[in-house]
Amino acid sequence: MTSAPPAPRTHHAPSGVLREPMSSIRRSPELNLDGVWQFQLLPSPAVAPAADAWAEVEVPSLWTMDERFGHPQYTNIEMPFGGVYPLIPEDNPVGVYRTRFTLPKVGDDERVILHVGAAEGHLTAQVNGTVVGVSTDSHLHAEFDITNAVNPGDNDLELHVARWSAETFIEDQDQWWHSGLSRSVSLHTTSRARLIDVLVHADFDPASARGSLRVDAFTDGLNGEHSGDYRIRATILGAEHDTPVGGEPASQVMAPAPSDRSQRLPRMLPDDIPDVLSIMSAGGELPPDMAAFVAQFAAAGAAPAPLPGIAQVRLSDLAVEAWSAERPHLEDLRVELLDPAGAVIDAVEYRVGFRRVEIVGPDLLVNGRRILIQGVNRHDVDPRTGRVMSRERMRAELSLLKRFNFNAIRTSHYPNDPYLLDLCDEYGLYVVDEADVEGHAYTSTIADDPRYLTPIVERIQRMVLRDRNHPSVIIWSLGNETGYGAAHDAAAGWLRRADPTRPLQYEGAIAADWHGGRSASDIVCPMYPSFPGLEAYARDGRADRPLISCEYAFSLGNSSGGLAHYWHLFETSPALQGGFIWQFLDHALDPEGDGRFRYGGDFGDTPNDGAFLLCGIAFADLTPKPALYEARGLFSPVRIESDAAEALAGRVRIRSRRHFADVSDLSFTIRVETRSGAGDDMAVHLDLAPGAEQSVTLPPEIVGALHAADALALTLVVTLRGDSAWAPAGTELSAHQVQLAPTALPLTSRPAAAAVTSTQPAALTPDGALSHPLLQSPPQLCLWRAQTDNDASVGLDGRFEKSGLFRLDVERTHIREESGATLVERTLRGAFGDAITHRTRIRVLGTHDYLLDEYVRLPDGPVDVLRVGVQFSLAAGIDHVDWTGLGPWENYPDRRASAMLGRWSATIDELATPYVRPQDNGTRGGVDELALRGVAGRADITAGQPLWMTASRHSTDALERTAHWWELPPSDLTHITLDVAHRGVGTGALGPDTLPQHRITESEHEWQWRLRLQTN
Repeated sequence: MTSAPPAPRTHHAPSGVLREPMSSIRRSPELNLDGVWQFQLLPSPAVAPAADAWAEVEVPSLWTMDERFGHPQYTNIEMPFGGVYPLIPEDNPVGVYRTRFTLPKVGDDERVILHVGAAEGHLTAQVNGTVVGVSTDSHLHAEFDITNAVNPGDNDLELHVARWSAETFIEDQDQWWHSGLSRSVSLHTTSRARLIDVLVHADFDPASARGSLRVDAFTDGLNGEHSGDYRIRATILGAEHDTPVGGEPASQVMAPAPSDRSQRLPRMLPDDIPDVLSIMSAGGELPPDMAAFVAQFAAAGAAPAPLPGIAQVRLSDLAVEAWSAERPHLEDLRVELLDPAGAVIDAVEYRVGFRRVEIVGPDLLVNGRRILIQGVNRHDVDPRTGRVMSRERMRAELSLLKRFNFNAIRTSHYPNDPYLLDLCDEYGLYVVDEADVEGHAYTSTIADDPRYLTPIVERIQRMVLRDRNHPSVIIWSLGNETGYGAAHDAAAGWLRRADPTRPLQYEGAIAADWHGGRSASDIVCPMYPSFPGLEAYARDGRADRPLISCEYAFSLGNSSGGLAHYWHLFETSPALQGGFIWQFLDHALDPEGDGRFRYGGDFGDTPNDGAFLLCGIAFADLTPKPALYEARGLFSPVRIESDAAEALAGRVRIRSRRHFADVSDLSFTIRVETRSGAGDDMAVHLDLAPGAEQSVTLPPEIVGALHAADALALTLVVTLRGDSAWAPAGTELSAHQVQLAPTALPLTSRPAAAAVTSTQPAALTPDGALSHPLLQSPPQLCLWRAQTDNDASVGLDGRFEKSGLFRLDVERTHIREESGATLVERTLRGAFGDAITHRTRIRVLGTHDYLLDEYVRLPDGPVDVLRVGVQFSLAAGIDHVDWTGLGPWENYPDRRASAMLGRWSATIDELATPYVRPQDNGTRGGVDELALRGVAGRADITAGQPLWMTASRHSTDALERTAHWWELPPSDLTHITLDVAHRGVGTGALGPDTLPQHRITESEHEWQWRLRLQTN
């Protein structure tokens, strides 16, 4: 092991040698260097590149995504190498990227700046063999002044990226470890006299509905010119405003005491004038003569002198439209630096949103209104490129979130590409901007280690300086999972002084005490809070800060159960204001683009944390998971508040969930769902102010259809009325229902029942199983599902494995005829000997038409099982399924708030949710009619009560023994499971288990169903 202390410090950028100070200014590239570069991977920084060993790569790219050079590695907490910080391994690969660029002669008044958008690792930049700078902040850009290193004509640029450094220990996020150049590389020029930063604060006063603007322009290279020689011009709202740049401050030499004794001089100062400052600082009352003098002095200096090198523009009482996530109104601002002759020598442009963010009591307010954060945690992840994000990919991601009604993202756990923040400004998304600070492996010490004080504070400073002009950024985050120490308090102190217009948060400060950590967190931002914990905070009289969960609803595999209960609490409890789901996308990688998504360990990476990064509510390729549809309904801009009785009476009440916008940008249609399918859509008009409720009279045709015998529900569909920056007109945003009281189907009402005689026996095998050519395996008791990631989580302590119900062995079967039916009674034993009773009464209603009454008694003792139902398999040649119940997407007892009741159709393959690590999937609830059909025949099922249905190509055994979805063996069978009870999925891998009402705790279960089989 070798020691790698933090890099040498300079007054500009303590962990970046020769790196330019961070700024909000983004210069347009004058020479884009992206494209084909030469590349070598060296074993360590001590090894020089070989002359004949260059390969070609694209920039930006990560060498860990190129099998020629290496592979990614996934760890959650553990460092990818051994040792204690700040020691790094001697095996420290260095990727050397080399290219050549051509420049004309650089003018005497020009500077040439190298821009590296992001380098994952320790970056050293060389131009023509000269080191021009070093940077170690992997997710913010680094810029270097290379003026003195370049020549007219051809120039050689090398970027050396070492995989590990001392600061790797504060980049220990729950994601793939990558190395390389993840963002663009370019050159631009500036003049010597130039703008070096601009601070824009566009405030909106909700009381007056007027705006104010503060623009502070910072300059450099003006050589101490006096005020008035250079000026700043700010253009906004169609008007120009200019102001001088402050020059060298006037001398503040103390004036000598008067020496003229030829006359009595007038009295200039009141007695004891040196006492004024102390009295005023102490809040005391000044004597009248002192008070008069102070007032006179203050009036004379009412206009503060311009600050050296800075120009300040102040505008007030502006007629502006406010910015919010619902109405993201932006204004163009242009800031120009004018030389003494009035010529523009530098200019930058911003898109400005006028808005106010504040905390009042326990509420986070935007423009004076309490908002709810419908957020998600977002990482940079692309299955093909790792963390190299194209602009098209970023637009697609945020468009998907907007279409599913999210209003916020947390940039977990580092600043994102500034283009993404541009999109958040434009599309309308609130942002918690998070610094690239995570020392997860050393949370107990690293934030108090003085060696890491400067790097931690600096990373937070650089993020703020880059992003503070974005209206979408409403909260700063000091990082993630780095414990809590002096570095956080230091950073918070600087941040509050540098930007008093936004609150800040840090989960580590409040993790052990939701009422503590105030010096480093204005918001209570817990991870994976329990429901009782949230309820306790909302009731606590000390709860004087908003609680916005920075991570909740852990979505590993088939998960996100309980999301609706979270939102019941958020919407009905004081101080609770939502949170950020963990997380947006699976981190699965697919370097070859062949659909074989991989997770930790699949690249030979050790140590690794396996599939723990497959926790998105969407797949890595942006395909929504069912959990995303659950969120879409909960986050909808409107909600139905009325019940079935009101709908049958001809009215429905609809409430706006918006805080700022009306619903004029939306269209609404209604229809009636029936057992034969959906009725015709009819348009309805809503005129809803933010937060308002409206009662809508239903058309007579709709009311009549609701009273029909086969009516199931009234459906309201919400779509975009016109084109948006993030979706075209007609895009469906949500659908809501008023579900009618279920009517049990008469299971013996078909004509075939009339032919039944009490002596007609069921066609059974000797062991009591139904027999038919379409049955590959007969109906039999099933108490097990392919465990989800939550089922098998550490927090559940192997509960289901310990039950032994993964295997059921028949100990005894008794068959007898009874009252015109066949009674099959079995005693089964679980893997550990527990007894289960399963009794089926089979009545024949016609040819291959059976009515089955099921009874199950579970083992004695505490009960918590995964399912109670029957399972059977159909032979090849069944391809389609029609069902009446909840759909169209997968749903479970604790994740069905947004599922729709209706008549649905799909192929068997379409029912599956292809979780990368196979597990139980594809379940639909509320099913009382089911038809499976194909060239082999058909199976028709009806139930006397709603059941949970799964129809899959893959058996439970196949799902449990296969590591990746794409490795599942092909199958043309159809495996059916019908459950009278099914356990919710919860979030137990990291967070609450499913709620008690969604667990199976009863020992006895009974249900009735009908099975009709027909071959072609």
